[in-house]
Amino acid sequence: MFIHIFGFRWKPEATDADKQRATRDILAFRGIVPGLLEVHVGQNLSPRGQGYTFAGFMRFTDRAAADGYTVQAAHKTLLAWLAPLIDPVELDFEA
Repeated sequence: MFIHIFGFRWKPEATDADKQRATRDILAFRGIVPGLLEVHVGQNLSPRGQGYTFAGFMRFTDRAAADGYTVQAAHKTLLAWLAPLIDPVELDFEA
């Protein structure tokens, strides 16, 4: 199993609509990304979040599936509009 965790610090120009779209677009990966078993996103509630207010968790069958996700058209489409609006952090590990 391979776990991908991510967090976003939103840039000032990000709107509430952008944040809602990110949630919808990321959750839409369910059923279209081979090897993606689970995807969850939400508001980061940790008092130690260091400004990362959006958090997500993805569980893949293995590292190869996670690597394949990075080149998926849906992921590239998401990054095209989202990347300019965030300061991201990512954590990946095998479990």
